[in-house]
Amino acid sequence: MKNAINWFEIPVRNYERAKKFYSEVLDIEIIDHHMEDKNVKYGVFPYDMKNEKVGGAIMQMEGMNPSTDGSTVYLNGGEDLSGPLSRVEAAGGKVIMPKMDIQENGFIAQFTDTEGNRVALHSMG
Repeated sequence: MKNAINWFEIPVRNYERAKKFYSEVLDIEIIDHHMEDKNVKYGVFPYDMKNEKVGGAIMQMEGMNPSTDGSTVYLNGGEDLSGPLSRVEAAGGKVIMPKMDIQENGFIAQFTDTEGNRVALHSMG
């Protein structure tokens, strides 16, 4: 069965600020893949491309505007999303929906990032 999503891009206004935010909240390293010729700053979240796992990036470019409206991206909250969620506000974001039990489907929470995007976390614990 194929994934419904195979890639996502989160628009950012300040690439370095957003990179620091997501690196701190998720305890990951975002890898720069800038497109200098197109004036695009691009940072890729870690993912397993070899096994066709879903991946994504943060992206600063003209015409890409952060928003709390529209689609919601659910990032992997690990074993227990309480960890990353507890780092959101210290990293400059704001929790807008605390950890919520969705029964057999695990847990979710939502926050706004430093750029003004509404983003969510999901975990089974």
